[in-house]
Amino acid sequence: MLSRAEVFEELGIGPVWRLRDASAADAPPTAHPAPVIDWDALADAVARCTACKLHLTRTQGVLGVGDRNADWLIVGEAPGADEDAQGEPFVGQAGKLLDAMLAAIGLARGANVYIANVLKSRPPGNRQPEADEIAACLPYLLNQIALIRPKIILALGRVAAQTLLETDETIARLRGRVHAFRGIPLIVTYHPAYLLRNLPDKARAWEDLCLARRTMTMTPDP
Repeated sequence: MLSRAEVFEELGIGPVWRLRDASAADAPPTAHPAPVIDWDALADAVARCTACKLHLTRTQGVLGVGDRNADWLIVGEAPGADEDAQGEPFVGQAGKLLDAMLAAIGLARGANVYIANVLKSRPPGNRQPEADEIAACLPYLLNQIALIRPKIILALGRVAAQTLLETDETIARLRGRVHAFRGIPLIVTYHPAYLLRNLPDKARAWEDLCLARRTMTMTPDP
């Protein structure tokens, strides 16, 4: 079992929570950082992780699913009960809505798409992630981004958006424009679980998906 200190040591990343914020206009394209460990080692690290208290209540760590060479990286918040049981992100009702959202712009789970969460372990009762839990899991996501080398990131919900952009701004203020994460275009939209409870915002989510599609068509090959 890996302690939090061992996680950071193995991944070669200091214990950080949020990353530097930059808009697409302000951030010049940068080279993708080299991954610290490969997929097999990363999966093993997540499975054995004890870096935060969530390992005490989870069923299993949920690394991610999809095309490991994908152009599109979808980042959500954390596994729910269904994801914790099945070991795959977005498999419940929110997952069905996400699949429909992707299909609406000509995409499909596993086909040039990789899906991950900021947290790899389920918070009890699906509560909001805590800062130390995000800090413990973030190195795993950073390593995934380095391995995948996506052309665009779609951040679903507040936790994913605020973590990757290092900001406290609301989804309402972040959506509708192109941000950048280490030179990668990043689009913010609502989490599918939120949309299931707030149907009127589906129209705004559709606008965000269209923005992501337009941005993708303008993104040059690395």
